[in-house]
Amino acid sequence: MLGRTQHIHFVGIGGAGLSGIAEILAHHGFQITGSDQRRNESTQRLIELGLIIFQGHLAEQVGTADVVVTSPAVPNDNPEVQLAVARKIPVIRGAEMLAEIMRSYYSIAISGTHGKTTTTAMTAAVLERLDPTVVVGGKLISIGSHARIGQSDLIVVEADEAYGSFKHYTPGLAVVTSIDVDHLDYYHDLAEIRSAFLNFINKVSFYGSVVLCLDQENIRQILPQVHKRYVTYGVETEAEIKADQIRFENTRSSFRVSQNGNSLGQIELNMPGLHNVSNALAAITVGLTISSAFGRDYPTLLSFQQIQEALANFQGIHRRFEILGEVKGIMVVDDYAHNPAKLRAVFRAAKTGYNRRVVGIVQPHRYQRVQSLADEFAVSFSDTDLLLLTPIYAAEETPLDGVSGKMLADSIRAQGHPNVIYMSHLVVEQIVDLLQPNDIVITAGAGDIWQVGWKLLKYLKDAN
Repeated sequence: MLGRTQHIHFVGIGGAGLSGIAEILAHHGFQITGSDQRRNESTQRLIELGLIIFQGHLAEQVGTADVVVTSPAVPNDNPEVQLAVARKIPVIRGAEMLAEIMRSYYSIAISGTHGKTTTTAMTAAVLERLDPTVVVGGKLISIGSHARIGQSDLIVVEADEAYGSFKHYTPGLAVVTSIDVDHLDYYHDLAEIRSAFLNFINKVSFYGSVVLCLDQENIRQILPQVHKRYVTYGVETEAEIKADQIRFENTRSSFRVSQNGNSLGQIELNMPGLHNVSNALAAITVGLTISSAFGRDYPTLLSFQQIQEALANFQGIHRRFEILGEVKGIMVVDDYAHNPAKLRAVFRAAKTGYNRRVVGIVQPHRYQRVQSLADEFAVSFSDTDLLLLTPIYAAEETPLDGVSGKMLADSIRAQGHPNVIYMSHLVVEQIVDLLQPNDIVITAGAGDIWQVGWKLLKYLKDAN
């Protein structure tokens, strides 16, 4: 693996994408060092595994590295990157390194503009008896990590479309959960996004296959151009693997699975929402089709009953409808949702699963995303009874004139939402004054909004 490479240095190692890759490479015996501006749970885990992790960015931290791995969030003027370039040390993105790792395995790559993280985790759970290695963008609650080290020749990875990352992968089995407008800082339009997913699909190995969600209009549009074997799944359409008899109650979902019209059995899932039924169905489809994809006798190791048990015991993903707690009749949930489709799915799950007033505390993510998807955002919150919007979390972006959280709040209000409040500063005491017993409060966003949920719970506990 990786030729003569021995020492690999990661810049931004605490990020969701790089930390899991670093952990796997360390397990394979490579010397791993890394740096990040801040300490977090991921860097602490790597330190506990014996890795050298620097806080802050200094050129000398590159040391004797044979290659430097970065994420798209790391700028070219980073001193470690600049030194590597000056020394002619290769500087590559995390996706390229992951692609090299995948060459040593039978690989399953799970993509989609929404649903891919949860689907990757569910697939890992379904295939756990086969002992796969796993790399996922979200933290697996069961192990507290973005990676699982397996001993088999299978690897399950989350394939991110952002910045074209998934173009590096040539998996044996690919999953596409959804194709929607997003990442317009990289892609020009929806047509280019569809084209990128089609290229990803058609790079699947000749012996492999593809799992596609037939409910998705943009996936149906590209089907005539798919040149690989594929299997479809869906809830709303007549797919080969289908879910029906769907029921929701609080955090639980149940549904029946059929294959080509033949009932296989009932699935019980500890996650709410139609979107999670679809995510689970994708994972089930992988479990049912993995043998044909790799020409191996996996069904002798993996029955539908075992798939049922795996999903019934699935513990979920950090920041994916994660219930933080309930105090004085107010339930607080946190979710990573930050684009229109994800936000719509999360609030719909709350509305259909609970007989509660739904309160959203949403931190818009990136100025460019808010500007380009303003109309889509405006109709994503119809299932909220009260919506609180914060200023935009910029990430590394420069603010855009006329684009703000207040602008988005005004747009949502203009679309007819009766109860939207823009809060330039989130003050927990002011939020509590707006809440009622039996509310379900959902903090949503890809920035630091998750902190508000914990502060809210603490305030409620401490209040007389």
